[in-house]
Amino acid sequence: MSPVIQAIDVCKTFGEQRVSKNIHLSVPQGSIYGLLGPNGAGKTTLIRMLSTITQPDSGEILFNGEPLKEIHAQQMGYMPEERGLYKKMTVAEQLLFFAELRGLSNKDAKASVKHWLQRLEMMDWARKKVEEISKGMAQKVQFVSCVLHNPQLLILDEPFSGFDPVNADLIKDLIIELKNQGTSIIFSTHRMDNVESLCDRLAIIHQGEKVLDGGVSEIRRDHFTGIFEVGFNQMVDWDLSRNSLPAETLISMQNQSDGKVVYRFQTSDSFTPEQLLKLAMTKGNLVHFSENIPSIHEIFVNTVSKSAEPIAGATKAAEPFVMF
Repeated sequence: MSPVIQAIDVCKTFGEQRVSKNIHLSVPQGSIYGLLGPNGAGKTTLIRMLSTITQPDSGEILFNGEPLKEIHAQQMGYMPEERGLYKKMTVAEQLLFFAELRGLSNKDAKASVKHWLQRLEMMDWARKKVEEISKGMAQKVQFVSCVLHNPQLLILDEPFSGFDPVNADLIKDLIIELKNQGTSIIFSTHRMDNVESLCDRLAIIHQGEKVLDGGVSEIRRDHFTGIFEVGFNQMVDWDLSRNSLPAETLISMQNQSDGKVVYRFQTSDSFTPEQLLKLAMTKGNLVHFSENIPSIHEIFVNTVSKSAEPIAGATKAAEPFVMF
């Protein structure tokens, strides 16, 4: 699958601080690509370069194989973490303005705005000024403003910020729907559960560098530690010494609320999962056996903690806010 956008050896410096260091990134067409990193890692700077707001100091960004230019922004939608709407304009006026700004004719703009207001059940709010609606409703307006021109690439910076669980699920469903229609999506988020459920690929950025990149399932598999969980309806006596196994093979035991007792074991070449299963089946009513593959949250924490320590005195470089 060819990439919709690529960053090749991209660098960016603000003052004396280098906030993007030789970044390589490739977002496949029609995929959802997660961009993760702690605060100040350089995610927003990278996003602004990908969306033409900021230019890299060196390196190259390609859009559909061509050098990225401002004209390509017409084929993008960008929802920044720092939201920006005109408070004195009505919802409908605002969306029509953004649609025409993206190149839609007045007729097409009106049709698109009507479609999205109906899609999100917001028609009753169309004539309300932004200052008169709730924060959650304003977040919906911001999201709609990014998609009503049917962008080829949608860039979302913390898209679930400010949404209650119901509306967060609504936006999540819309993201999946847009992907299924062929839209390529990049989103930066701190909600690791959404990364696992939404993303095809992800990259972790730390201190301006990409420290991990790949398919979500492949990354989780690559970080497998050989730990397996074994569950019973009651406690069991393992008597590991009789099987010539060191005590540290058994990592933990947990009584769960449903009455199940779950044991975690560290397997190895000398104590394989097959041997563990065989042993477990001799201990009673086995009801659960699974490998414990690390979550994206665990991988994120471990990856970031293993990276270089922050540079003494370094602070996040300030960038001017730009309405996009």
